Amino acid sequence: MEKLTGVKIMVLSSLFPNSAELSAGLFVRERMFRVAQYMPLFVVSPKPWSPLDSLIRLIKPKYRNYPREQETQNNISVHFPTFFAIPLLGRRFDGFFMAKAVKKYLQKNNLTQTFSHIDAHFSYPDGYAGAKLKQTLNKTLTITMRGTEAPHSLHHKKRAAMLFAWKSADKVICVSNSLRNLAINLGANANKFLVVGNGVDDEKFHYSIDKDIRSELKITKDAKVFITVGGLVKRKGFDKVLSAMPKVMNKHSNMHYLIVGGETSEGNNKTELENLAGNLGVADNVHFLGKLAPEELKFYLSAADIFVLMSSNEGWANVILEAMACEIPVLASDVGGNAEVVSASEFGNIIGINDDDGLPTTMCEMLEKDWSREKLRAYAQDNCWQKRVNDLQRIFTQIQQRVTHD
Repeated sequence: MEKLTGVKIMVLSSLFPNSAELSAGLFVRERMFRVAQYMPLFVVSPKPWSPLDSLIRLIKPKYRNYPREQETQNNISVHFPTFFAIPLLGRRFDGFFMAKAVKKYLQKNNLTQTFSHIDAHFSYPDGYAGAKLKQTLNKTLTITMRGTEAPHSLHHKKRAAMLFAWKSADKVICVSNSLRNLAINLGANANKFLVVGNGVDDEKFHYSIDKDIRSELKITKDAKVFITVGGLVKRKGFDKVLSAMPKVMNKHSNMHYLIVGGETSEGNNKTELENLAGNLGVADNVHFLGKLAPEELKFYLSAADIFVLMSSNEGWANVILEAMACEIPVLASDVGGNAEVVSASEFGNIIGINDDDGLPTTMCEMLEKDWSREKLRAYAQDNCWQKRVNDLQRIFTQIQQRVTHD
């Protein structure tokens, strides 16, 4: 496909990889940098700031570390303006201040007339800010729901802000049907919502034993290995898997658990997890591997038998498809879009988030099942990024054509 010049896009996402946060919002970049092969775009990733930040960093050194104001990534311009965000107030005012700061930044850098469409990621605060910018700059707007909407919907001011954003958008892209249903149940117009799941880079993620990860970790070939990838925060459910280990190890004593991930803006509960593993007597079988580059992750996925994700909130977890692309089945909690990704029993199992008794039983059952690596790989390939990009191109183009013809 040739690059289409009719739609020029400003991607608006406060979560985006940068020199200070290398892994922040990788899923946004994965999608939009592929779109950039066909539609010109640039990225604006506003970062929260307050006069108190420097004082807070005396206690928390990594608190709100800022990248440079502008970076070039894959020949794409990425901008990081700051917006006023008061610490500890729950981001209630972020959408307002984000819109104000981005508008000022665009005007200051003569960028206002360089795009026709705003593509905002997350309904709040980014989608709300995008809706305000649409009004004042006369642009078209899409918002992508990615999973934070579920907890935000529990707060009436954020819920009202999201409803305003969805009403203002030309279309709302949902990474899962569960998110679309959430918005509709809150009173949004169903006709605006389209489902386009995240994709997988099936060239980057594939079964590979070019690195003998088991030998590096001193894990024998006959061991049973589970793996989870995610930020070390409570909602990712590492503690649930750790708590299930003693029962699993009663049947499979040579079981190991690989934990891939590190600190995020949400926090870091590594010490808590280490203490839990110690108290349960499984510390020697738990491996904290820290953050891994995507290019490295395939080796660790390939070294495992089962991928497990017992998170309490998800939109569409890319890593589930990445695991399947590396030919391992998935055990995931029944939240968000997990059941939509693990859509059949031949790809894995879905279990209730609070089914603590059923978790070790299901883990054991999955270890004893004969999984088809070919079917897992084929399913992942059927959900590759290129198919998603084709859907997104069509959405952006149709919006622009409708505006042009009106």
